[in-house]
Amino acid sequence: MTDAAFFSKVESLTLAAVAELIGAELPEGAQGDLLVTDVAPIDTAAEGHITFLDNPKYVGQLEKTQASVVICAKRYVERVPEGVIVLESKNPYRAFSDVSAAFYPEAAVPMAYFETNGGISQAAHIHPSARIEAGVCVEPGASIGANAEIGAGTTIGAGAVIGQGVRVGRKCHIGANCVLQHTLVGDSVIIHPGVCSGQDGFGFSMSATGHQKVPQIGRVIIQDRVEIGANSTIDRGANRDTIIGEGTKIDNQVQIGHNVEIGRHCVLVSQVGLSGSSKLEDFVAIGGQTGVAGHITIGMGAQIAAVSVVKDDVPAGGRYGGVPAKPVKQWFREMTALSRLAEKNS
Repeated sequence: MTDAAFFSKVESLTLAAVAELIGAELPEGAQGDLLVTDVAPIDTAAEGHITFLDNPKYVGQLEKTQASVVICAKRYVERVPEGVIVLESKNPYRAFSDVSAAFYPEAAVPMAYFETNGGISQAAHIHPSARIEAGVCVEPGASIGANAEIGAGTTIGAGAVIGQGVRVGRKCHIGANCVLQHTLVGDSVIIHPGVCSGQDGFGFSMSATGHQKVPQIGRVIIQDRVEIGANSTIDRGANRDTIIGEGTKIDNQVQIGHNVEIGRHCVLVSQVGLSGSSKLEDFVAIGGQTGVAGHITIGMGAQIAAVSVVKDDVPAGGRYGGVPAKPVKQWFREMTALSRLAEKNS
């Protein structure tokens, strides 16, 4: 349930404004000046609310919804209760996201608590050589090191540490208790609380006499519009850079090893682990708790199922899963065969 203490809300939007926002046509007879007062889940929506259907699993709830307006695909229109206005969309989830952002414009970006109190807190620690552009918010307890650079419109959260020489672009949000070392951050990047970036990669020369630490002399490059979830870790490169490509979205508690290269617009779900020197091309999606071995390449647009282990290269567009990961059709056949064999011998 939405709490006004955390999220300010637009009072209402007209149905016509909502339709225009998502590029939908008003159905015949619908009144464009009807007021939509809030967004809501399909099962709890009430009069005045707008909701959506994207997953067919919830069609039963669609048939009982009390919402005033529903966003859904054309194939579900006949399942909508009588009296509920339908706005058709080819991508209902994206459309509902746009409407939610219109009602709650601050919710898509982490809250900058101290920003309302004047920008840079006197309780922050900023080295005299650090360069900070106008409009930066630095919250209490944050530390900004020597020769660091912070771009205009960026927020540095409470207790965050921006190390020596680190550069953070414009309109970024660095969450509370983040630690950035040896890192260059682009524009419009969101880094959630507890993220550590730029620490040593796990590099040791192992021998019978002991394990010698190998100096890690690379950096972490985080390109524009990346989002990194809470408590994720990104090791700096050993002898080259660790790179997070433009628009990539990383969930909470993801580990990215040294020299990893992640392309543009990739998606990594919680607890994914990428071993050193692995490479993800553009638009790769990896499900939660999947491990990726070092020195392999996952091709453009490939998808890896959750709880998999990827030990070999994956071709562009591949759909892989399992332990070890293999093409999903082969994986499903093997699982079916094993299941039948188990039933036969039980």
